[in-house]
Amino acid sequence: MAHDGQDMNMSEQMLLNDVLVLTEQTIAPLEDLLDRAKANLRVQITQDDRISGSLIEANQHAAHGLAWLATYVESLRQMNKWAHALASDQNFGEVEQLILQIAFGEYLAQLQGGIPMSQGEILRLADLGLSAADSIFQNAAIITLMTSGNSQAARSRLVELMQEQSANVTVGHSGLDEELEMIREQFRRFAVEKVEPFAHEWHLNDELIPLEIIDELAELGVFGLTIPENLGGFGLSKASMAVVSEELSRGYIGVGSLGTRSEIAAELILCGGTDDQKSQWLPKIASGEILPTAVFTEPNTGSDLGALRTRAVKDGDDYRVTGNKTWITHASRTHVMTLLARTNPDSTDHRGLSMFLAEKTPGTDEHPFPTDGMTGGEIEVLGYRGMKEYELAFDNFKVKGENLLGGEEGKGFKQLMQTFESARIQTAARAVGVAQSALDISMQYAIDRKQFGKSLINFPRVANKLAMMAVEIMIARQLTYFSAFEKDNDRRCDLEAGMAKLLGARIAWAAADNGLQIHGGNGFALEYKISRILCDARILNIFEGAAEIQAQVIARRLMD
Repeated sequence: MAHDGQDMNMSEQMLLNDVLVLTEQTIAPLEDLLDRAKANLRVQITQDDRISGSLIEANQHAAHGLAWLATYVESLRQMNKWAHALASDQNFGEVEQLILQIAFGEYLAQLQGGIPMSQGEILRLADLGLSAADSIFQNAAIITLMTSGNSQAARSRLVELMQEQSANVTVGHSGLDEELEMIREQFRRFAVEKVEPFAHEWHLNDELIPLEIIDELAELGVFGLTIPENLGGFGLSKASMAVVSEELSRGYIGVGSLGTRSEIAAELILCGGTDDQKSQWLPKIASGEILPTAVFTEPNTGSDLGALRTRAVKDGDDYRVTGNKTWITHASRTHVMTLLARTNPDSTDHRGLSMFLAEKTPGTDEHPFPTDGMTGGEIEVLGYRGMKEYELAFDNFKVKGENLLGGEEGKGFKQLMQTFESARIQTAARAVGVAQSALDISMQYAIDRKQFGKSLINFPRVANKLAMMAVEIMIARQLTYFSAFEKDNDRRCDLEAGMAKLLGARIAWAAADNGLQIHGGNGFALEYKISRILCDARILNIFEGAAEIQAQVIARRLMD
C-alpha cells in the first residue's frame, strides 16, 4: 500500500483496512469457478461414462489449463491461510499485507485475462467453457483486489520496505514455527559462508562440489534429515527438509540438490525395503558414509518410465544388468545406485520393473567408473553442474540378489511412485531457493548500479520486477510448505506437491529471467552470478516431471 508520503485513492485506503476480509471473501467464489471448470472439462473428456485418455490428449490445452487454474486457486487459498495465521499471531505487518494484496490483485487479474502456462501458451477461461465476464468477477471483494491490490503504489512501497531490511533477509514472515526458522537460519549461515562465495567458480569451471562441503553437510545431518532416529537419522519433518533444500539452493542449486539423492534413496528403502535393507543401508546414507544416486531414465523414454528396456537377468542368486541409462546425476563418485530395471522380459509396461540397490565403487576424475560391467560419459550441460550429469552403459553388471528392493520382483514402479510426493516437494523448495537467489543478487545490483544519475532500483519498472519476485516467491513458498505439512500429516499430497513444483519452477525461471534483465548487458556476461542462476533455473521446469507431464498428472487427479 502507499504510505504517508504518497497519495491513495479511496479503494486503496479500504484495502489497507480490510485486506484480510477481502481475501477471505474471494475463496468461495474461486472454488466455485474451479468446480464449474472441472465439470465443463469432464464433459469434454468423458466417453461411455469414463474419463478417456485419448480425449484428454485431444483436449490437452484445456486439461493442462485446468491444472494451472487449480494451482492458482490453491495458491490464493494458501496465501489467505498464511495471512490469517500471521494476523492471529500478531505477525501480519505491512510487508506481509503488501505481499498478500499484490498476490491476489495479480493472480485474480490473470485468472480473468489469461494464465501463462509457458511463454507462448495462455490459458483463457473460454478454453474451459467459462467467460472472462464470469459472475465471480462481479464480486465486490474481487473487483477491489483486482483494481487496487497490485497497484504501482503498493509495489513501490514494498520495494522501499525491502531496502530497509538487512541483506540476505527473506522478504516477509514465512509463517513457520520457531524450530523451523532456527533450521532456516542455521542453513542460511552455512550457505552464506561456505557456498555462495565459491558457487560461481564451481559453475564456471564445471567442477564437482568439493568433498569437504559434502562432509560438512553430512555433519549437519542433511543426508539423514527425515530418516528415523532408530535408523541413524534425525527423524525430522518433510517441512524441515523443504526449508533446508530452499536455503541450500539459495546458495547454489547443486548443494541444495545433494540431499535429494539421499532423500529419494531413503524413501525408497523406508517404503519398500526389507528390515535388513533398512538397517544395513539407512544409517550409512544418513551419516554420508554412502552417497546414492538415482538411475531411472533411459534414452528415448524420458518420462515414460513404463517403457524402460534395461534388463536384469537372474544369475544364480544374483542379477546381471544390461542396458543404457541417461541423465544420471552425481553418478561417478557415489557408492550405490537405486537402479530401475526390467526383470520380466515378457512385460511391456511398468509391471515388469524392479528396483535394485546396486553397489558400485566411487570413481575419480581419471577413472569415473571403475566398477566392472559399467561405463559412462559426462553430458555437458548449461547449468546444474555441481554434481555433473552422465550417460551410463551396463553390460552384465552384477547386482547382489539381496539388493533387490523389498526382496520381490515387479514392485519397482510402485516403489518409485511412493517417492514422487517427497521428490516434488523438495524440487519445489529448490525452486523457491533459486528464485530467492535471483532476487538477492538482482536487488543488490539494482541498488549499486547507477544510471542517469540514480540507482536502478529507483526506476519503477525495475522496482516492479523486484516486487513481483518477492510476491511470487512467497506464493511458491506457501504452496510448498502446505504440501510438506500434508505429507507430514500422512495425507495424500501428490496433487499439492505437483502444484508446488509446477508453479515454483515457473516462478524460479521468471525471477532469473527478470533478474538478468535488471542486469542488462552485464547479466549476459559469464562473470556475473545471474547468468548462472538463469541456467540453473531452467532445469526446474524439466526434471522431476516436466511442466507438461506435471500438468497432465494434476489434471488426471482433479478428474478422479
